Amino acid sequence: MTQRAHETIHALTYGAYPARCLQVVAELGVADLVDDGPVPVGRLAAGSGADPRTLDRVLRLLTAYGVFEERDGGYAHTPASRVLRGDHPKSARPRLRMMGLPIQLDSLTLLRHTVMTGEPAIEVLAPGGLWTYLHDRPDDAEIFNHAMSAKSAADVPAVVGAYDFTSFGVIVDIGGGRGQLLRGILDRAPAAEGILFDQPGVIEALDFPDSPRLALRAGDFFDSVPAADAYALMHVLHNWDDERAARILATIRKAAAAGATLLVVENVLPDERPSPAALAMDVMMLALTRGRERTEGELSVLLEDGGFRLTGMTETSGALRIAEAKAI
Repeated sequence: MTQRAHETIHALTYGAYPARCLQVVAELGVADLVDDGPVPVGRLAAGSGADPRTLDRVLRLLTAYGVFEERDGGYAHTPASRVLRGDHPKSARPRLRMMGLPIQLDSLTLLRHTVMTGEPAIEVLAPGGLWTYLHDRPDDAEIFNHAMSAKSAADVPAVVGAYDFTSFGVIVDIGGGRGQLLRGILDRAPAAEGILFDQPGVIEALDFPDSPRLALRAGDFFDSVPAADAYALMHVLHNWDDERAARILATIRKAAAAGATLLVVENVLPDERPSPAALAMDVMMLALTRGRERTEGELSVLLEDGGFRLTGMTETSGALRIAEAKAI
């Protein structure tokens, strides 16, 4: 038992190194240089601009975790390494590139500050917050936005396949970004109309084909939102602390009639035994945004504070869950 405890601590002690190796390999596009058979490390290094001996050591570490396989004088794909390819339908490469951004790595360095003060590391690194930081760094913003788009592309089919949206006449996607969720919903609910609501800069940058069923509206969800039968919030509330999340919900409640439906689509944690990955995400949100991943119980209290009652929880085929609430 003692030996197992030491092995657990030992694995966690050095856990930052395989994670960083994944980020670097994703940034260099190494997985895209491997196809059906093993590729010598020299060719991988030449194609990615890396030093061959150093890249070999990095890939050797990743093979120990099942990411790539070393055989026949080269490195070959495993199911895990194929997910690193840019052309994989659920590619993890954009998300890993995002995790390798300086703001992400520096927030880890300042985690002790966050723990000691309760203040997010982002307030030291970028006092204007994450969104201002990204606005001022377009290259980093492009990597971040690509990661969010890739995540939505992977998440949306699981969400729209798990919940029946056909009973709603008008659905507002609040903070909906490029509209992937809303367009997926409208495909499944052909009689519904949708409103994509986001900040003016986001809406102005969109290039959508004209559609009588999809309207674009710009605004601030702390001030007002359009009226509708149903409101979707995907990956929104977890960006904010409880006070500001409750303000978002209160704004929605002002627009919503009694009985209107609110759908919170997030990684809602079970009240008992949430996964280590979900808890790691929670600490990341703490460091970068003041946000948090909430348990069912915590979300229920937050919804009540905002004028809604949690009425159901729908599982999807992915990591996300759909919390259904009604305006009271």
